[in-house]
Amino acid sequence: MMKRMIPAVIFLSMLMVHAFTGDADAGEFDKYPQKGKITLIDLGAGSCIPCKMMVPVLDKVKKRYEGKAEVIVIDLRYNRDQIERFQVRAIPTQVFYDRDGREVYRHVGFMDENAIVEQFAKMGVK
Repeated sequence: MMKRMIPAVIFLSMLMVHAFTGDADAGEFDKYPQKGKITLIDLGAGSCIPCKMMVPVLDKVKKRYEGKAEVIVIDLRYNRDQIERFQVRAIPTQVFYDRDGREVYRHVGFMDENAIVEQFAKMGVK
């Protein structure tokens, strides 16, 4: 039975790593936040339980706001240079930026879908 579980465990591990690396390559994170776009940057790590809980929430939000706002996920295990850049003190941290690239809101800890939707609405994203 254990031999049959090994491929599933490997697949799930790869899936979790993908979920926490986001769409951008490490070198691409420097271009975020982009001026002209409202952006949510989620900073976390795959080993963090609240960060793992954010994955399905962020997936839904990303689909819902496609073309309206950027949703970027940065796994700090693989992108440690971003910790200082974004001044992360605890994870997960969600940072919202306006169209001018200015930080307008920061939240630390698990953030549910409704709270993200409310913040985007305050920023003019429907």
